[in-house]
Amino acid sequence: MVDMSRRTLSFFSLLLAGLSLGAGLLTANAEKAQYRGRKYKAPPPTARIDVLVLRADDKKPVVNAAVVFRPIEGDRDKGNMELKTDQDGKSMIDVLPIGDTVRVQVIARGFETYGQDFKVDKPQIKIVIHLLRPGQQYSIYEKHDQAKDAPGAKPKEKQGGSKDGAGSQTAPGEPQPKN
Repeated sequence: MVDMSRRTLSFFSLLLAGLSLGAGLLTANAEKAQYRGRKYKAPPPTARIDVLVLRADDKKPVVNAAVVFRPIEGDRDKGNMELKTDQDGKSMIDVLPIGDTVRVQVIARGFETYGQDFKVDKPQIKIVIHLLRPGQQYSIYEKHDQAKDAPGAKPKEKQGGSKDGAGSQTAPGEPQPKN
């Protein structure tokens, strides 16, 4: 009988120890739930930017063009994100915060590179970009009409040099070359 009461006593003592341990863990978890560590700060609202890339000549979509988004804060660049256009020439990003300025650059094989800054001031922005084919390269060995090549440029006045206008020009006050 002593053996049975000893078993009962040890059983109840183990049961009591288990209950007290469980109650202690529950109160510790309740205290931890109130204290999170550092304060939670919600992310800023973001804007959705849809970009449509088309050819300028026939308005067909440009497939697999690289659309680079560079968020700018003041004079500081905050990194970049690059996306590719799909079969419809569309690309979408929705992680840029409202109020930022973003530089959009579009690079596609066989087209001139496009780049422009946009102010992200609305929750949804649609941008349509028309890419141009590259123009003729400029060569210093060809004769160019200055009025045509540089809009608003005035032809330079010749100061010295040979009578036919060919050759090098000299600054005023320098000795003129003798022919």
